[in-house]
Amino acid sequence: MDYPGNLIVVAAPSGAGKSSLVKALLELDSHVQPSISHTTRAPRGQERHGREYFFVSESEFDAMVRGNAFVEWAHVHGKRYGTSRKAIEERIAQGSDVILEIDFQGALQIRQAFANAVLVFILPPSREELRARLERRGEDASEVIEMRLRNAAVEMAQVSQFDFVIINELFERALFDLKAVVHAQRLKYTAQRRARANTFESLNIP
Repeated sequence: MDYPGNLIVVAAPSGAGKSSLVKALLELDSHVQPSISHTTRAPRGQERHGREYFFVSESEFDAMVRGNAFVEWAHVHGKRYGTSRKAIEERIAQGSDVILEIDFQGALQIRQAFANAVLVFILPPSREELRARLERRGEDASEVIEMRLRNAAVEMAQVSQFDFVIINELFERALFDLKAVVHAQRLKYTAQRRARANTFESLNIP
């Protein structure tokens, strides 16, 4: 189905800066709305239920899986994450641009469900910098950091399946690139035809 809104899916290895970039974009562009995923992991730091994630129990997650509530779900770092199909469909059907932070497995599943989804992968400038960012975050034990780095190698190997790749070396530049991707989607023929239908009709463009 061709929805009036755009669905932007952003994936990255842990520590690449995905969440910070998406948060900054949401602050700059009021036309972009977040898609909030469900997860079985515990909140970190200042995270709140219904803002960064919907934090649910294993049994609640199981019930949603049985009810086909998720357009995708996956195990990531030992926890489960899922994306509500209904929440996405309602927003993009209303013409909103929705941005979704997700792991690469989920991103590829989203592409199967929403053919027009735009997939963006965020890369760190180097493996050494990725390790440094994970360590500076101060949230994980050393063995968890090592697990995240091993997972990162697997995740980054999938980058060729994405539409756009942004290297987050300088945050401001990476944010500019992400804004450019979103804006470019709004300028595509089909998007402009939907958004400016009166203009096309006045110019006799079918």
